[in-house]
Amino acid sequence: MSIALLTTYLSPYRLPLYERLATRYRVDVLCYGGAQRYVPPWFTDLDRQLATARFPARRLGGMREALALGREYEVAIAPFAGGALLPAAYAGARRFRRRFVLWASVWVEPRSAAHALARPAIRHIYRHADAVIAYGEHVRRFVAAIRGRDDDVFVAPQSVEPELFAREVRRAELDSFRGRHTLGGGPLVLYAGRLARSKGIDVLLEAWGAVRDAGTLVVVGDGELRGELATAARVRWLGPMARAELPVAYAAAEFAVLPSVPTPRFVEPWGLVCNEAMHQGRPVIATDAVGAVRGGLVRDGETGLVVPAGDPGALRSAIERLLQDGQLRAQLGAAARLAVAPYTYDAMVEAFDRALRIARAR
Repeated sequence: MSIALLTTYLSPYRLPLYERLATRYRVDVLCYGGAQRYVPPWFTDLDRQLATARFPARRLGGMREALALGREYEVAIAPFAGGALLPAAYAGARRFRRRFVLWASVWVEPRSAAHALARPAIRHIYRHADAVIAYGEHVRRFVAAIRGRDDDVFVAPQSVEPELFAREVRRAELDSFRGRHTLGGGPLVLYAGRLARSKGIDVLLEAWGAVRDAGTLVVVGDGELRGELATAARVRWLGPMARAELPVAYAAAEFAVLPSVPTPRFVEPWGLVCNEAMHQGRPVIATDAVGAVRGGLVRDGETGLVVPAGDPGALRSAIERLLQDGQLRAQLGAAARLAVAPYTYDAMVEAFDRALRIARAR
């Protein structure tokens, strides 16, 4: 069975999935780039990503190739991303009576004008795809409400590499990390991700400015709001960080924060930084606009703390609570490590297997 799997870029956290799928099936990963407003410029070197891929991968030849996917492939798998590429890939499969599987990440209806115009076509794809692979239970519920059934909607749990993020971090690494970045000896709170309004950076800075306990907010990542960090008190911006160093950053912190807020164009589909932190046994404070919260990984009072999106007062209270209560941090962190353990690439492949079996049967 020949399969075309469409995506924007070869994200590091997706490579183990693509390698497993390529081993099991005849999969070509077709990359179309774009969506730069959601990713930093340093992430978009698609030529380098393709040159180093250890599985069949190439650029998608634009809309023309998308509209002819069924000529070469028996099944097309496409995500809810890329603007007109999703309808084009669906049409390209149906034109040749081929199977189409939707890889769904959206769990609330986007509210932008462009999405409103595209809604009839997108809802048709939701209803008539041969099967759907969902980011989590929150996406499965959203898709099932549109399709009117859930027997062909399968959850592929969002995963990162446990061999990297769950590895034991040595004391010497922690000391070196603090020394290189002049972080001193006080408690650290970590934010890792894009510096964008949809990530709630302005809310986080307002909340942090009111936090009474001593400590340092460590910010890892890049984006258009990095200038706002320059004048913030007790904030250290480290810029983009090599993936191999991220486990040390999580281990050095008391906990991680993901304060995402919904916008008309973007609502956090998942938030893999939650998985990364939890593999290190670190709890996460996240808002109710984060997919990992809605999908059941970050649970308030069990594996982390959940606060309302856009509420700096609630975020400040949660940060102070965890800074002051070491026993609670340890309890939530231990539960977080256990909760994230089943979120594996093998579990993702199993969801793809089930979806492809259903699609072929139809």
